[in-house]
Amino acid sequence: MNPDLGEFFSMLTPEEIEEMRAAGRPRRWERGTTVMSEGDTSDWVLVLTEGRVKVSSHTSSGTEVVLAVRGPGGLLGEMSAIDGSPRSATVTALEPIAGIVIRDFPAFLQAHGRIAVLLMQLVTGRLRDADRKRIEYGAFDTTGRVATRLIELAERYGEKTNSGVRVALPLSQDELAGWTGASREAVSKALRTLRDRGLIETGRRRVVIHDLDGLRKRAR
Repeated sequence: MNPDLGEFFSMLTPEEIEEMRAAGRPRRWERGTTVMSEGDTSDWVLVLTEGRVKVSSHTSSGTEVVLAVRGPGGLLGEMSAIDGSPRSATVTALEPIAGIVIRDFPAFLQAHGRIAVLLMQLVTGRLRDADRKRIEYGAFDTTGRVATRLIELAERYGEKTNSGVRVALPLSQDELAGWTGASREAVSKALRTLRDRGLIETGRRRVVIHDLDGLRKRAR
C-alpha cells in the first residue's frame, strides 16, 4: 500500500499497529452510513481495518466533490482531532466497513513520537497528492482524469485476472464524476471512449482494465 494515498498502517511496525489497536475500540458501519460529518468537531480518529470509504465535501451549490477513496489501513479524521477545528470533509461508507476508533488522538501522539513523525509524512503526502490533482484538473481532459482515477484504484485495490486487472468499483458514476471534477455525462462518455479503445471493460460496480500501460498513456 502506498502511504501517500492514505494507508497509514503500511507505515507502522507490527508493534505500533498493536499499540494503536490497544488504544482504541473496534466499530462497524453499514454501507451508506455517514461516519464523519463535515463541520463537526471531535478529537477521535478512525483507522479502517475493513472496507472502503469516500471522503467528500459539498460546494455552496450543493454539488458533491469526492476528495479521496480510503481503504484498509487508512487513517481518517486526524486533522480535526489534532487542531480542534471542524472536520473539513464527510466520510461515508462505500461498503460495510470496520475500524478502530481512537479518542484523544493528540495524547496518543504525545506518547508515541515516531508515529507522530510518520503522521507528518502522511499529511505531507496527502498535500502533494492534492496538488497533483489540482494540476490534473487544469492539464487533463475528462478522459485523462477518469483514466488516472481508474489507475489509482487498480494500483491500490486491483486483482490480477487472466483478462487484466479487476477492480471492484464501489463508486457510482455520479461519485466518480465528483472525484474527477466532471459531469456524470462527461464521465459516461469518457468510460465509453476507454471501452471503445479496448483499454477497459465495465460492469455493475466493477471495471476490468485490459491494458494498464495503455491506460497510463491515455492518462498523461
